[in-house]
Amino acid sequence: MPAPLQLLIIEDEAVLALDLRATLQAEGYGVVGIAATGPRALELFTQHPEVAGVLCDIHLQGPWNGIETARRLLALRPVPLIYLTALADQPTLDEALTTGPAAYLPKPVSAASLRAALALALHSIARSVTPAAEPETTPDTLTRDTILQLDEHVFIKDNNQFVRIPLADILLLEADNTYTALRTSTRKYALRLTLGAVLERLHFAQLVRVHRSFAVNIQRVESFSDTEATVAGQTVPLGRQYREAFLKQFQFR
Repeated sequence: MPAPLQLLIIEDEAVLALDLRATLQAEGYGVVGIAATGPRALELFTQHPEVAGVLCDIHLQGPWNGIETARRLLALRPVPLIYLTALADQPTLDEALTTGPAAYLPKPVSAASLRAALALALHSIARSVTPAAEPETTPDTLTRDTILQLDEHVFIKDNNQFVRIPLADILLLEADNTYTALRTSTRKYALRLTLGAVLERLHFAQLVRVHRSFAVNIQRVESFSDTEATVAGQTVPLGRQYREAFLKQFQFR
């Protein structure tokens, strides 16, 4: 008898997670573990290369929400992804689509809907659940989406030319529908990428996500409270699920 397909559950509601595991096992699947936070999910995903699929709650407590968690997992290796969600606004769902999910399941999850979603995600050869690989960038394929990095500078497309921006000059990033605005003290540049995609491409550790729609240069933060931060005179929200990761940037004396 072949070994059951192994799944990873990412869910911070303990009762729901245990019920989901029982349902999956009753359907003949294996469960390598339950993660209540993004970092724990990444740890389990790394420890278990046999994971064939992931069920992930969109709204997670901790430093990463479900979308950011899924993005980090898929960066390691592509697997079918099913999101679990109670209520989600349209911008959140639009952002979730950038990770190429196989399905959304509304909470509470029924056995029938779970069975159907898993059949589509794991067994249907007609459906592609792997996000399309990013084409290799060459001098002939430079587009508005392209970000080039040279030491401590990046070049991004502005009108018809690539302009040089020191990484240290970046004040913040702001999600703006299907674009991300990159702000310096003198200019605002529009990138046709999601906020998560820009953060991945920049490779600049000083940029810290503080909200679903904002990331800030931690070196340019002037003040902050429990709910907001100020960067170069602009106030941005500090989301509860990002606060812990934000505070970890500081040395406590």
